[in-house]
Amino acid sequence: MVAKNLGTEAEVLERYSRGAHVVEPDLCCPVDGGDDQQYLALLPREIIEKDYGCGNPSKWARPGDTVVDLGSGAGKACYVLSQKVGRDGRVIGVDFNDAMLELARKHQSEIARKIGYANVRFVKGKIQDLALNLEKVQRWLDQQPIRRVEDFAAFEAECQRLRTEEPMVASNSVDLVVSNCVLNLVRPQDKRRLFEELLRILRRGGRAVISDIVCDEEPTPAILSDPKLWSGCISGAFREDKFLKMFEDAGFYGIEILSRHDQPWRVLDGVEFRSMTVRAYKGKQGPCLERNQAVVYRGPWKCVCDDDGHTYHRGERMAVCDKTYGLLTSAEGPYAAQVIGIEPAQPVPLDHAPPFDCAANAIRDPRVMKAGGGAAVSTGGSSVCCLPSNGHGKCC
Repeated sequence: MVAKNLGTEAEVLERYSRGAHVVEPDLCCPVDGGDDQQYLALLPREIIEKDYGCGNPSKWARPGDTVVDLGSGAGKACYVLSQKVGRDGRVIGVDFNDAMLELARKHQSEIARKIGYANVRFVKGKIQDLALNLEKVQRWLDQQPIRRVEDFAAFEAECQRLRTEEPMVASNSVDLVVSNCVLNLVRPQDKRRLFEELLRILRRGGRAVISDIVCDEEPTPAILSDPKLWSGCISGAFREDKFLKMFEDAGFYGIEILSRHDQPWRVLDGVEFRSMTVRAYKGKQGPCLERNQAVVYRGPWKCVCDDDGHTYHRGERMAVCDKTYGLLTSAEGPYAAQVIGIEPAQPVPLDHAPPFDCAANAIRDPRVMKAGGGAAVSTGGSSVCCLPSNGHGKCC
């Protein structure tokens, strides 16, 4: 049983609109700003007081990043990110609530003067449809209001044109997507599309860092039917394991729990709700090409499996394709500290590299990697581990 969509969306919109004018302390669980305190000194008090969230994903930004903040609210995270990414970076805050957008934009010029540059913009949109700028939609509707059923066709065509020709956030244009206790507000039927949108807008090698409310069990029917609990970040909470699975299903890799509160924020009907922050990367899409490369897993586990089903045995030279080699050895990725990358003595030019069978889980013969070696590999590792079982890894 799920609350009626209109009632739920209306309650979320109304409560967050109220939160833009009056502090709503119970809107989400408290957040420890941590190392962001130095950046908050330049921000007006009302922006800090009317910030609602459950984590601190902005701490993972890098200088020069282009960042999108989903559900940017009063703009606190965007203005913190503005300082972290620096003059060469960009920050885009996305929110659906007019009152929050007005508050975020209110101090935009003042903060830019204090920082010394202007690299933040706020746009109105739904986070599950990041291509559609709703302020542009509204301007079109003001001039061509819908009066007849037939007018819907023109409206839908204009929305599609805007997504294609004037996207609010373009594909492959973002280094980092952050969100702080907002994904749970999206309707269940739209959440898969939401994660697909995160992947769409990220560049190859980009990452998503999402703080949200998760639960240890499925919410009860009573919780799901309460609109106030939806707007309070409870009813739409992800079950912990399903939260990570949403990233996996969308095509992310390197999915990792960065933080998880030990103590639950709330317990309702025996279900525990707490904050969790997850990071995931984009970049495993593309062809698999053979360039005679290998990686050695350092340990401490006997063997591990990655998101594509590759198995890495501790201490053994595992044959990998060029794409996987890049993912595992990149200093900006999640795996570099856990593997040793080994290039062949005679590199294979990328434009001459044949296809590689990533399903083989093969050991690379050291002779292959020496001058004059061939391209032979031997199948299997020193022990059986992480063999696929009904689509899931079954380790040891």
